[in-house]
Amino acid sequence: MHRGAIAEIDLNCISHNLNLIRRIAGLPVIAVVKADAYGHGYIEISRRLVAEGVPYLAVAYLEEGVRIREAGINAPILVLFERDEISGLIEYNLIPVIHDLDMARKLSEEAKKRDRIVDVHVKIDTGMGRLGLNAVASVDVIMGIIDLENIKIRGIMSHFSEADMADMDYAMRQLNEFMKIRHILKDRLDSGVLFHIANSAAVFSLKDSHMDAVRPGLALYGYSPFQDTREGSAVNGLRPSMTVRTRILSLRRMNKGTPISYGRTFITTRDSLIAILPVGYADGYMRSLSNNGDVLIKGKRVPVVGRVCMDLTMVDVTGMDVSVGDDVILMGRQGSEEITAWEIAKRAGTIPYEITISLGGRSRRIYR
Repeated sequence: MHRGAIAEIDLNCISHNLNLIRRIAGLPVIAVVKADAYGHGYIEISRRLVAEGVPYLAVAYLEEGVRIREAGINAPILVLFERDEISGLIEYNLIPVIHDLDMARKLSEEAKKRDRIVDVHVKIDTGMGRLGLNAVASVDVIMGIIDLENIKIRGIMSHFSEADMADMDYAMRQLNEFMKIRHILKDRLDSGVLFHIANSAAVFSLKDSHMDAVRPGLALYGYSPFQDTREGSAVNGLRPSMTVRTRILSLRRMNKGTPISYGRTFITTRDSLIAILPVGYADGYMRSLSNNGDVLIKGKRVPVVGRVCMDLTMVDVTGMDVSVGDDVILMGRQGSEEITAWEIAKRAGTIPYEITISLGGRSRRIYR
């Protein structure tokens, strides 16, 4: 039996979510495929997105961009965080995001040596407190970057820290800061420069932020970045593209009063039938789901009992007609029941991004 889980990725759901975002925004989509496409596999996801006409992909670091290039994908690729591997960025025709003038100078020098013109996007920190030009000084720095040889600014970007919150005050402050800078720069930059700040949350919640392009990540994979109370009808139209499944490894009949797994955190309160699953926290099924998660077997929810182990998880299937090898859904739909990444995230005390990356990244993936 294959250890761990299998992640089935429905590429038609990716296309559906992309088209939903396009209908809402009416703008080019910069598709974020970093972190192995949020656990969905950046090669196959990138292929589908490019086939659907996405004009830009976005990754975190050089290595991701290189692997996509080596898979034969020639679409423009934005590299969001890389600053050291200057020669590799140029060699693989990737588009670096500039965070400071020093990085821009190094890129200019290397591009001159190679007799290349390098397209770049420039990031402005409007309140995320992470990477990017200081907003107050950003116009002057960008004017300095324009003067550098062999660099061509193709985009100006920023990033929201709270566009998924019910209180949009801080997001509006960021947006207003970015729009101020945009107004100053518009006449100083070449036509066609893309200004973009809208992440998945802002696509649905902040239309004024859409500008020249939108930059969704999580929504492409079928999940709203909002808690349930913020989900509107448009967001509810997203279709999760990942189903994570395994099979029953073993079945054990346990007498009442039998402890299950490490630490005796669960003791049977009746004569029980316990199913052992070949998946654990080494496979991305989090230990925080111990005595706290559900899985689906034959369309019915069954609870995780005892502590999730490194390689095994136990569930209580008492009263069910089940056999070794039966299908088990860790995340996804079976019959009328569904376990979503949001549900798992809430139980585990985290966010759906971490769930899809953990489960998808450590499972054997198949595409349909």
